[in-house]
Amino acid sequence: MKICFATHDGVTIAKGGVYVKIMEFKKHYESRGIDVELFDIWNSVDRLKDFDLVHLLPANLALFNLARNLKFNNIKFVCEPVFFSNHSTNFLKAISSVDKLARKFAKGVWFDYGFIRDICEWSELVLPNTQTEADKISKGFGISESKIKVIQNGVSERFLHGDPDLFKKKYGLEKFILNVGHVGPYRKNMLRFIKAVNKIDIPAVIIGKISDAGETAAVMKEAEKNKNIHFISDIPNDSPLLASAYAACDTFVLPSLFETPGIAALEAALGGAKIVITKYGGTKDYFENYAEYVDPYSIENIQTAIEKSLNNNKSSEAKKYIQANFLWEQVAEKTLKTYESLIKK
Repeated sequence: MKICFATHDGVTIAKGGVYVKIMEFKKHYESRGIDVELFDIWNSVDRLKDFDLVHLLPANLALFNLARNLKFNNIKFVCEPVFFSNHSTNFLKAISSVDKLARKFAKGVWFDYGFIRDICEWSELVLPNTQTEADKISKGFGISESKIKVIQNGVSERFLHGDPDLFKKKYGLEKFILNVGHVGPYRKNMLRFIKAVNKIDIPAVIIGKISDAGETAAVMKEAEKNKNIHFISDIPNDSPLLASAYAACDTFVLPSLFETPGIAALEAALGGAKIVITKYGGTKDYFENYAEYVDPYSIENIQTAIEKSLNNNKSSEAKKYIQANFLWEQVAEKTLKTYESLIKK
């Protein structure tokens, strides 16, 4: 079997959840003897027809032309949308209809949701990461439920074995609040998170890239008010120091406007951290009763949830649950069976 993973160039720069997933799948499949290639516009094009399947993610404007060319050249592909919207499915349906009318009567007018819908329609199968995402795509964009298969995201087993002493010795911190992700994008909701943390007298660590975009300036200005906040430059996902941070912290907080579901939160839970996470994006599909869920638009609610978590004792139940259901090996195998069923058609 030959599989090609295709994504946009921003993924290799940001190195967030999509990047982690592709690398984990590549490693697992190659260990199974499967031929895997990462799509390169200069070197992969002439070989696309040699692949049994292309796995494209996410489904958005950045990959629209690639998806369209795959479809027009009869190259089979599946798409993983990595999509969520706080808008209702009726709103999505209405915008999708407006997009179709605009394309017909107002040439050059496009809507983001139209790109997502088209990619999903062109694909052999749509692979959302949560049931909530599946419902949005099916009911909002009119994609047939028979064409949708939910396959959850995963987490590396190595986060089970993080040594908390590594982080403690390097930074002199333990039992702290932790956030891992990008500082700047509005979706990550860091400004409200910082404002909530400023009301709690306990160290907070933020690990990730600080980009010059969105709310970065406001976040950094707010963080200056609190000497307990520590920013640490992005630590590679495969670094023992990241696993150590998860093991050393008390509570991991991911109060984004939405997550599907936030791979860093899965990593933290597997490392033994207590979890506080947004209620939007299908996060309950993964964390069930093992997390405190927050309204990301409420600073008070974020603060209250963090304080509640800090007052609770750590439990191994969440770790056991994540290990039993969401390791990358399990997720990759489920996805592989889906590939095989499509290739046989």
